[in-house]
Amino acid sequence: MSQEETIELAINRVGDSGSVHQRKAFHKEARGNLNQTDEYIRNSKDLAELYEQTLRGIREGEVVRGEIVQVDEKHVLVDIGYKSEGQIPTAEFIDSKGNQTARVGDKVDVFLERKEDKDGLVGLSKEKAATIKMWNEVEEVYRKGGTVRGKIICRVKGGLCVDIGLRAFLPRSQVDLRPVKDMDIFLGTEHDFKVSGFNKWRRNVVVSRRAELEAERIALREKTLERLQEGVVIDGIVKNITDYGLFIDLGGIDGLCHVSNMSWGRSRHPSEMHHIGDKIMVKVLNFDRQKERVSLGIKQLTPDPWTRVKDKYAVGTRLKGRVVGMKDYGAFVEVEEGVEGLLHVSEMSWTRNIGHPSQVLNVGDIVDVMVLSTDAAKKRIALGMKQVEPNPWDTISEKYPVGTTIQGKIKDITSFGFFIGIDDGIDGLVHVSNISWTKRIKYPSELYKKGQEVQAVVLNIDKENRRFSLSIKQLTPDPWDEVPQKYTRGTRVTGTVTSITDFGAFVELEEGVEGLVHVSELPMDKGANPLSRFHVDDVVECKVIDVIREDKRISLSIWKWKK
Repeated sequence: MSQEETIELAINRVGDSGSVHQRKAFHKEARGNLNQTDEYIRNSKDLAELYEQTLRGIREGEVVRGEIVQVDEKHVLVDIGYKSEGQIPTAEFIDSKGNQTARVGDKVDVFLERKEDKDGLVGLSKEKAATIKMWNEVEEVYRKGGTVRGKIICRVKGGLCVDIGLRAFLPRSQVDLRPVKDMDIFLGTEHDFKVSGFNKWRRNVVVSRRAELEAERIALREKTLERLQEGVVIDGIVKNITDYGLFIDLGGIDGLCHVSNMSWGRSRHPSEMHHIGDKIMVKVLNFDRQKERVSLGIKQLTPDPWTRVKDKYAVGTRLKGRVVGMKDYGAFVEVEEGVEGLLHVSEMSWTRNIGHPSQVLNVGDIVDVMVLSTDAAKKRIALGMKQVEPNPWDTISEKYPVGTTIQGKIKDITSFGFFIGIDDGIDGLVHVSNISWTKRIKYPSELYKKGQEVQAVVLNIDKENRRFSLSIKQLTPDPWDEVPQKYTRGTRVTGTVTSITDFGAFVELEEGVEGLVHVSELPMDKGANPLSRFHVDDVVECKVIDVIREDKRISLSIWKWKK
């Protein structure tokens, strides 16, 4: 047998079981080594047997390495070194963006589902190979205590489902370092996880984010402790919020920023200033290394604004402020963050008697104020609101001189008189004694009504005490001006008894003019009280004894009386 015949025989023996590509490769190799024909003849039998052993070594259910030899619309043809190629659906080579990734000549790991079907094709799967590979990788991570990257995709009973290339279970207790109330906030997020449980045959993987966070926290803790000392400025993340302050994660160790150290201004609830997850810069105020307790401050990052108050807010300075609080005695006005002044009720209006600041202000109002005094040491600023406007009491006396007749509406009625609105918030008082020359008025409300328009005469203006006195009776002449000439001493008069007292009886001579008959001026009866003869409304005849104009007093003596 010639060399050529021997080589052809070896090729054909291989060709009976090898693929087209294998036969071509073997043929090329054999033809290219004719100078070594004797060796091929000797080894041809061994080569055939070795190749057949290789084919027998490819078993179903295993992952093998193959080469892409053809790509069409529906299938990708892969050569795995078997006598027939295998085909894989093109869909298995589509990436997340919808792009086709299969290229002729690419090496690819595939899963051998079956050696040959009825059409002589080998059944392969790229996806199953990737899954098996992923299981092997996860098993390796579990064995070595490493971590895997995954995305939380949905909630399941008792925890969350994580996509790590495989579906893994994340127990609720392993989601975070602290108990999680709302697990929905983690949906769609990616994290590193420790593999805490693995069973390949049951297809069960359990992961823990908490274990990974604890490991990271321990590593961070050591670095943080090295640089922590009083006065250091450090970045942190708000971890928890309470009524008394913020707990801030400094990197493996937590610090407390008390609410009193959050702002130079009025203390507010911490949740109004920061939220969980906020990144903030803080200053270390105190660090107990033994107990690992850290006190932090936020306001200490900026100077105390009260150090600039004396120069910035001189007496007489006009400025705007926001009402931030109220007490019975006044309102607190914030003129800048951390600086508040007291606006006392007495400094709110020139004319109104304000009992509580809520009568004119509300929390949140922006007001114009003037600085009345400052005490930076005691952190006090006195403010005035009325000083921003002119004082109407400075000009009221010029506008309404004494004796001027004014007209206005009654704004309020009391037992001692009533108030008439004058101008610019100033009210004038008509005292009950200044309503009538002649009538004794006990209740002004019997004669006047609120809102009634009346005239009155200006009696007096007391700027210091802010009193504006008016009179209605001054609108008419005083009848007592004529009494001394009309009722001279010795004049006989007739009048009506209006009241009886222990010391005598009052007799009305005319409207608004009364005289007193003293008990000593009554006819005396033995054993009887002389006043017992008199009754109210009795008409009596008297003689004028004396008239005192200044006191508006007339002394009378009974001449005779009749019922």
